[in-house]
Amino acid sequence: MQSPLFGYAEAQTQDRYALQNPQMLRVTLTGHEDVLARKGSMVAYQGLIEFDGEYRTQRQHAEHVHTGEGLDLMRCSGQGTVFLANLAQHVHVVEVDHEGLTVDSSYVLALDSTLHWDAVAVDSQFGISGTGAYTLRISGRGKVALMTSGQPLMLQVTPDKYAYADADAVVAWSSSLRIQMQAQTTSSGVWRRRGSTGEGWELGFMGNGYALVQPSEMLPPQGAQIGQGLAAQYGFGQQGAHGQNQGNIWSN
Repeated sequence: MQSPLFGYAEAQTQDRYALQNPQMLRVTLTGHEDVLARKGSMVAYQGLIEFDGEYRTQRQHAEHVHTGEGLDLMRCSGQGTVFLANLAQHVHVVEVDHEGLTVDSSYVLALDSTLHWDAVAVDSQFGISGTGAYTLRISGRGKVALMTSGQPLMLQVTPDKYAYADADAVVAWSSSLRIQMQAQTTSSGVWRRRGSTGEGWELGFMGNGYALVQPSEMLPPQGAQIGQGLAAQYGFGQQGAHGQNQGNIWSN
């Protein structure tokens, strides 16, 4: 049998994490260290591999209920090779060090089992929070595989070079950065996206580090229901995201 398909044979590498292609991750297991992967993301494997649902502690369950953030993972263990993918999204491997990484949990494909994560609130300078009011802060030393819809943009942030991005396009950023979530600076801008431009909530990044932005946005965040009532929908009052959750940290 002959076909150009044979040009897509398994990548030959000794690396633990490697890209089989831009939309598929290849993870090598040697029996010494497990990998935690997004449930349902396995597309193929070779060798003696076991897949188990990762148990959620009571605190992790409470974190997910209260914040909407959390990692629904399976533990991959044994000896062999696992191939992971999700909806043909682009995969990127990131080395996490002392600086830490903050990421929306929906963009995590896999990570080393030795890493630790907390759900943290993104506070708004104006008392307004939209979709993504909570994110995951990953710490420790190890690797994380992230997903983006299309090829992303990596923005470098320095003390004299701030960066701003649509809150619905931001995937991850260095945990050392200072974050500010905001809408238009005028009060009328709180209740609608910027005129007819379709732009609304944004994240501002300050300090030293990087921010990862994908070429895709979710639905307008002001349509997300947070708490109860119209005021809560836009983050105001005791039922709003800012009123209830400012400074909250939920740890695994």
